[in-house]
Amino acid sequence: MPGDGLEDADPCDLTKLHINYKKALRVQTAVIALPFLIAALVVEEANIFPKGMVVIPIAMIALAAIIRLPARRHFARGYEMSADRLRVVRGILFHSDTIVPFGRVQHIDVDQGPLERFYGIATLTLHTAGTQNSSVNLPGLEQALAMEMREEIRSHIKRESI
Repeated sequence: MPGDGLEDADPCDLTKLHINYKKALRVQTAVIALPFLIAALVVEEANIFPKGMVVIPIAMIALAAIIRLPARRHFARGYEMSADRLRVVRGILFHSDTIVPFGRVQHIDVDQGPLERFYGIATLTLHTAGTQNSSVNLPGLEQALAMEMREEIRSHIKRESI
């Protein structure tokens, strides 16, 4: 909205996610690439194509995806927390810039899967009123920071409801 100061906000001013988020994304990408590599090895062993014609391109694509995609996804995400709202920016191909006023938040979750626990990161989820797109996820926060942010936002919710 004009006059709220957000139109001048520079994406470089956003707080970047924890570096371990990139590591977790790399592990997730490797797990996704693994079935493709196994399939390429099976095709390679069937002697349908000359040796290396299938597995080498698949391995190169997988390696590029494991190295490049998580770095780009990490770089394309960020957040900005002000006194009354949280701004979450994400997206490479489809860009999303979401602002959640604390007065709209109904409840807050801090989630961790096994991989996130291993890397000491968590996902902060803000739930707002509504049915579709009623929650905003902010993955890749250091676990202690996610808990601090949850308590900060919760204190605003209590103040505004009184």
